[in-house]
Amino acid sequence: MEIEVIPCEMEVEATPIYLPNHGAVKTLLSKDIVDNLWKLIEESKKEPDEMNTTLAGNISSSLRLDTRSPLLEGLLQKVLPVLTDTSIQEFGSPLEEDFNEDQNWSLDELWVNFQKKHEFNPPHTHSGVYSFVIWMQIPTSFKEQCKLPIAAKSNAPELISNFTFNYMNTLGKLTNFTINMEKDVEGCIVLFPSKLSHQVFAFYENDDERISISGNIEMDGHPYRIR
Repeated sequence: MEIEVIPCEMEVEATPIYLPNHGAVKTLLSKDIVDNLWKLIEESKKEPDEMNTTLAGNISSSLRLDTRSPLLEGLLQKVLPVLTDTSIQEFGSPLEEDFNEDQNWSLDELWVNFQKKHEFNPPHTHSGVYSFVIWMQIPTSFKEQCKLPIAAKSNAPELISNFTFNYMNTLGKLTNFTINMEKDVEGCIVLFPSKLSHQVFAFYENDDERISISGNIEMDGHPYRIR
């Protein structure tokens, strides 16, 4: 008995479903804000307050920056409010049901990192609700670092010298999102939920320092803190 096959003339349109997840936001800072940040770094060197013992980084020096300095006016008034609002609108609160839209944020901690070759920042999280990193000086090129003998034969050369977010995807696989350390990230700021794990890989064969600023943001009166 022959089976009659009925041709299907239906056109199929698939709609992707994007599962909710927290992300990060970034922007390029203006020259005047970057210049003021450099001045803030120079001020920190006059009376250095080392933060290495409170941080995860295996790096030479991390100095506390003055969160009350007028040099931060542009960053605090023009940049961080936009980044936090964008993060909430696009990804939801990093604290989900614990978040109250009426809460005001404040800059809780701020420091500068001076990273030399072979030094690194292992996977870690921060305190606060949001954290951010600003790359001030990148002495190396990721593309050139990939060509070094230590990375050329690796099956993960994309990680050398770079900044990476680490997270579980929807299948439970550990995944990373990498930001390549090239000159074009100088002056960039990336804001992300403080609970999002991240790390910085070592760079090699360059004697200059990589200089970055990091900070933590609290929501006023919020009980959540993670160290």
